[in-house]
Amino acid sequence: MKLPIYLDYAATTPVDTRVANRMARYLTFDGEFGNPASINHQYGRSAKSAVEEARGFVADLLGARPSQIIWTSGATEAINLALKGAARNFRAQGSHIVTVQTEHKAVLDVCHALEQEGFRVTYLTVLPDGLVDLGLLDAAIRPDTILVSVMQVNNETGIVQDLTAIEQLTSKHKVALHVDAAQSAGKLPIDLHVSAIDLMSVCAHKIYGPKGVGALYVRDRSTLGQQALIHGGGHEQGLRAGTLPTHQIVGMGEAFRIAADERDRDHRTITQLKHRLWSGLQKIEGTWLNGNLEKSVAGILNVGFAGVDSEDLLLELHDVAVSTGAACSSFLQEPSHVLRAMGLSDERISSTVRFSLGRCTSAEDIDYVLASIRRALHALRCGN
Repeated sequence: MKLPIYLDYAATTPVDTRVANRMARYLTFDGEFGNPASINHQYGRSAKSAVEEARGFVADLLGARPSQIIWTSGATEAINLALKGAARNFRAQGSHIVTVQTEHKAVLDVCHALEQEGFRVTYLTVLPDGLVDLGLLDAAIRPDTILVSVMQVNNETGIVQDLTAIEQLTSKHKVALHVDAAQSAGKLPIDLHVSAIDLMSVCAHKIYGPKGVGALYVRDRSTLGQQALIHGGGHEQGLRAGTLPTHQIVGMGEAFRIAADERDRDHRTITQLKHRLWSGLQKIEGTWLNGNLEKSVAGILNVGFAGVDSEDLLLELHDVAVSTGAACSSFLQEPSHVLRAMGLSDERISSTVRFSLGRCTSAEDIDYVLASIRRALHALRCGN
């Protein structure tokens, strides 16, 4: 059975073969399977060395110091650790948080939870293309604002926010800044040595690493005062208890190391493929782009098709694996909160498909997908 063409890299990426091969060395008895906390013998010391090497690879890609990287189970846990820790630590100074309506549910749901603790949250609207209105952000920051959280790349539209301008605003107001970089790490240049970002959340499975592992960058714990969410052993500088999954951490480190070496090449190739896809889609009547082609990451293209329900279109596209939006929203069968915040009507939202390309996508894949879409749209629009 021939598998569908995979164009859902924003949901998850396949584990790079080089990553999987390296991970395998840390699973079985003939490998390095020890507990990295058991440093009284060679098995544990070997595992700890691998964990620290991986921490260094993640830090290198982000332009950070290894000591600023805290392992987590993924970006969602990292976001929880970042936002809850910072909010609770700064509560004596204020209780106001600013974020954006188009953030990932991991951020929005944490903010809703913090509201139950008495924090007040401003959810900024965005411009029609999905970019943050910097004037609105500046005006939203008040004397009691303690934290701003903005994602660098939107997971549904691929829009890249102007982090430099956002950093300037948070620095001006002396407010902590958290950035969700799950969709940008390894795809866009990040240099935390020269930025004003205080907290950054990343994960492995968006960058050809394994699911179930991520990391939080903490610029200065003495200032930010992060507090543990999981207790029981004092691992990770006391911020994240639990036996470290050496094989997953090694996989994340290797994925980040490869990304550091191959990011520019991947960017060029995927950008060309994205333009090839959009060039073909533009020729189809009743097609529009959600977002801004020139201000989006290479791998994501969010497109609407007039007069067609996207769920019906996906059923017709049985030989192509794409999505109607974020995996969390698709699972819950909810209309995209991202597109709604951008001002799209429910009718337009229901006609939208997200294409996301990656390292394994080929020009032949794009041409095949375009032909499949033309056939599917003809069948749906003409009733054949």
